[in-house]
Amino acid sequence: MKNIITQFSRIFVGILFIISGLIKLNDPIGFSYKLAEYFSEPVFNMPFFVPFALGIALFLVILEVVLGIMLLIGYKTKFTIWSLLILIVLFTFLTFYSAYFNVVKDCGCFGDALKLTPWQSFTKDIVLLFFILILFFNQKLVKPLFSNNVQNIVIYASIVLSSLMGVWVLNHLPIIDFRPYKVGNNIQKGMRIPDGAEKSVVEMVFIYKVGGVDKEFTEKDLMAIPEGAVFVDRKDKVITEGYVPPIHDFTMEKDGSDYKEEFLEAPKLMLITAYDLTKADHSGMAKLEKLNQEAKAKGYQVIAMTASSPEEIAAAKKQFGLTFDFYFCDAITVKTIERANPSIVLIEKGTIKQKVHHNDIADLKF
Repeated sequence: MKNIITQFSRIFVGILFIISGLIKLNDPIGFSYKLAEYFSEPVFNMPFFVPFALGIALFLVILEVVLGIMLLIGYKTKFTIWSLLILIVLFTFLTFYSAYFNVVKDCGCFGDALKLTPWQSFTKDIVLLFFILILFFNQKLVKPLFSNNVQNIVIYASIVLSSLMGVWVLNHLPIIDFRPYKVGNNIQKGMRIPDGAEKSVVEMVFIYKVGGVDKEFTEKDLMAIPEGAVFVDRKDKVITEGYVPPIHDFTMEKDGSDYKEEFLEAPKLMLITAYDLTKADHSGMAKLEKLNQEAKAKGYQVIAMTASSPEEIAAAKKQFGLTFDFYFCDAITVKTIERANPSIVLIEKGTIKQKVHHNDIADLKF
């Protein structure tokens, strides 16, 4: 019986680590954004790690895949199980912290393929911890499946193939797109809230300075605000989360107006995304004006979306000789649309027809 439970644990943990690792390896930039969120000041206040988020992300996802394979084939059992135990303890702490303090809404455990709430992520890690502890206390029952030479070949091949996959998706696009902006999706439909959908319950909270200290008051407490209290701010506190459409916070703002309805009705729209122009790839930016002229000759409207400031936009247009207009959109939304900075999206009346990395402009089909 003990052997059956141990072998089940071995297969369950190994497969789950491989699947989780491959999903994140498909989109390591997306996972790096999540790590940067953990490193940010509001969470763990370790901003010095943010520049290394992508490197750490790649290392962790490749490690997940390789450890899963090592467990399945019984390679270096003691090292493998100890490594899995350390990783799951770390992940369990992170997901508990996220859930208890409500600081990170999605741990990114399965990328955009499967969204888990913080408490669901924590529960998943507790289950994994349980099965890894079974393996830890029954290490002698985890036997190698192949000879040493075959084991070595399998592990070295998994490291090489995982690394090559990581390099490929960084220089192109995710192999499978799980985001709401994937090819074939309609942006307008993604923004709609179905009839009868559950609505969020929001409570207005008013902040007043009382005796030099900021205090919060609800609408019911307004009559009880002490005399002499000074109004500081007002915020909305979400009591229960309602239905949130897959696409939200999508804007195309310029000079105080939002033009998304107009552009999403265009029969031919080429959208260039660059969430941060100061970090945009120079070789990619240098290709955009020529592409702009080619697209316009084919009857396309050409615009760009960015979260950069007007000054940064002006500097980029001057540096790269760009003649198309830039529209503002939140950086998180622009990053969600496409990972490359810059990248190109072809849209037909709101439906996404093609997306390419700036390295793959030659593949565009006008």
